[in-house]
Amino acid sequence: QAQLVESGGGLVQAGVSLRLSCIASERSFSVYAIGWFRQAPGKEREFVATVNWSGTSTYYSDPVKGRFTISRYNAKNTVYLRMNSLKPEDTAVYYCARSGQSGYSHMANDYNYWGQGTQVTGSS
Repeated sequence: QAQLVESGGGLVQAGVSLRLSCIASERSFSVYAIGWFRQAPGKEREFVATVNWSGTSTYYSDPVKGRFTISRYNAKNTVYLRMNSLKPEDTAVYYCARSGQSGYSHMANDYNYWGQGTQVTGSS
C-alpha cells in the first residue's frame, strides 16, 4: 500500500516562491501518475497539477497555470510542486495523490492514495 508524505508548506508573503515535496513509499511509484490538489477553508477540494509516470507530460488548472510547475524525480520517489508568485488565494492545504494509471488525470476519482496534506498560507 502506497504512503505519501507532503512537506514544504508554510506561511509566505504574496509574490514569494515555495516548493512542495511529496515522497512515496512504494517501489512501483515510477509507473503511476501523481497529482496535486488543494482545499481552502470552506471550499471543496480542487485540482492543481498532475504529471504522468515519466514526467514528460503535465497539466495544470487555470488558476495556477504559468505560476506553478510540477515535476518528478523517480529515482527518489519524489514529486515536486514549485509555486511562484504566490497569491493570498493560493492559501489551502495541499495534497499529493497517486493515480491508478500511468497517464495524468485532473479527476480526483482517478487517484487511489492520498497524503495527509501540507498547509500553504499566502499573506498579502
